[in-house]
Amino acid sequence: MSYLDNDRLKQIGFLLLILFLAVLLFMELYTFFPGFLGAVTLYVMCRKWMFRLVEKRKWKPTLAAALLMVLSFLIILLPVGMLINMLTAKVAYAVNHSSELISAIKQVNHQVQESMGINLLSDGRLQKLQESITSFLPGFLGATFNTLTAIAIMYFILFFMLVNGHKMEAALYEYIPLKEKNVERLGKEFNTLVFANALGIPLIAVIQGIVSLIGYLVFGVPQPFFWFIVTCFTAMLPVIGAAAVYVPMGIYLLATGNTWQGLAVLIYGFGVVGISDNVARFLLAKKIADVHPLITIFGVIIGVSLFGFIGLIFGPLLISMFILLLEIYSNEYLVKRRDISGREAPAAAHDREKNQR
Repeated sequence: MSYLDNDRLKQIGFLLLILFLAVLLFMELYTFFPGFLGAVTLYVMCRKWMFRLVEKRKWKPTLAAALLMVLSFLIILLPVGMLINMLTAKVAYAVNHSSELISAIKQVNHQVQESMGINLLSDGRLQKLQESITSFLPGFLGATFNTLTAIAIMYFILFFMLVNGHKMEAALYEYIPLKEKNVERLGKEFNTLVFANALGIPLIAVIQGIVSLIGYLVFGVPQPFFWFIVTCFTAMLPVIGAAAVYVPMGIYLLATGNTWQGLAVLIYGFGVVGISDNVARFLLAKKIADVHPLITIFGVIIGVSLFGFIGLIFGPLLISMFILLLEIYSNEYLVKRRDISGREAPAAAHDREKNQR
């Protein structure tokens, strides 16, 4: 009969205490979690340059960290902030002129109904749409404020991570309860996942936005640079993507009598913008991991619910990390287990057959 000795009971009790404190701290510090994720993401992207400046160029750690933080702000955050500021101004204008916007939508709906016999929006739906537009700005501005807070926390954490990079990684290497090869695999694949989600998704969205902008300029779409910004944001959404912009735009142009422009926008959107997504992924395939579409879809849904807009990036990253941890757990604890009959566990048998091939 097996039993637990005093040392094992003490160990379990101590682990439960650590788990309790970890959950308590996470619940209290949850609002800072997006900033922490952002700091980890930027650290992974900057660590190679940080070590090169400190070890090869003999820079002081604080100076190297400050330079990388300034560069990351100028290259990544400042352009994104300018785009969000422009989008916020347009949203504010739309809210302040919501009655005019609803009137224009009614006119388009009436023309579509006359020409195609389809009633896209009833009066009740239009009323709900106007209420949604009016209540959207406070939530959008609140999300912007939360994002600014997360950015401040992100850079505060990032500075200490960069300055103490080697110590932090050595501590993680020591305290992670995994085999050496699994720790190395965790670090390598986590690095790949960060680049795939934090760099790959926005980069592909920008490429689609640029391709769309070319079409907007050629076909004379009003305010093409504003629609370029909106396309960049919607291109990060799974399944729908940039079609959330060029499909309604094409229908609107058709309904307002700009037939050739509407047809051109729709054909260009499906034929060129849609293909550009696949081309961009093919060109970047060697640089970034191929994230499964289902991971992207559910990651975006969960991420946006948890973190707001920045959840577009962090949501898929969290799901990818969860799947990676399951794989490492299986490799760490289940790969050598055998069932009662003496046969290999499925994971071990699969790995053995793979190695024999």
